[in-house]
Amino acid sequence: MTRTRMSRPFSAAPQGAAPRVGVLSLQGDFEKHGVMLRALGCEPVRVSLPEHMAGLDALILPGGESSTMLRLLEHTGLRAPVEKWVRSKPVLGTCAGLILLARSADKLPLPSLGAIDIDASRNAWGRQVHSFTDSVEVATFADPFVGVFIRAPRIERVGRAVQVIATYHGEPVGVRAGSAVAITFHPELTDDTRLHAWFLTEVAGLAVHPPQPVAAR
Repeated sequence: MTRTRMSRPFSAAPQGAAPRVGVLSLQGDFEKHGVMLRALGCEPVRVSLPEHMAGLDALILPGGESSTMLRLLEHTGLRAPVEKWVRSKPVLGTCAGLILLARSADKLPLPSLGAIDIDASRNAWGRQVHSFTDSVEVATFADPFVGVFIRAPRIERVGRAVQVIATYHGEPVGVRAGSAVAITFHPELTDDTRLHAWFLTEVAGLAVHPPQPVAAR
């Protein structure tokens, strides 16, 4: 398990008034989101304590282990400020982040945050050995997006006020409810910044660099 207690960028902040985008950094693949955000000219900020949320323009809840994340949200005192944020401000949840944002999900030790009216099923695509990569249709993109599914959840129910923004063989794998967006796959594990750019510009209303492949890792 990876944790940090430092409120600092993942690397030196871009010059100028760069958007400050928090990435929940209690556990999971938060570092990869930092790479995406830097490529778009943002300042990624690790969030592991309540005070780290000050001055953010948007928030990302990364993939990882949703049960562990929920326990650490309680342990660090982040549960209340994160829950308040996701109900009114721009948030992107990926994989486990979708489970946190869902109204309900199976086999969780604590209630989810309930920001999006969906029901999710954890690890519904199978275990780690069943992980796969395939093309995903994203409503606003002219070309398919590469979806990386790792122990991915499934969206079992979509509320009437929730917009489906991405599908895989006709099945919803990405949703939006106001300023809250959640997807079942991992865009940060590709070199395609389009999804992060769309969230930051169209949902969060931020000015970022044009989408482009990230630098080799």
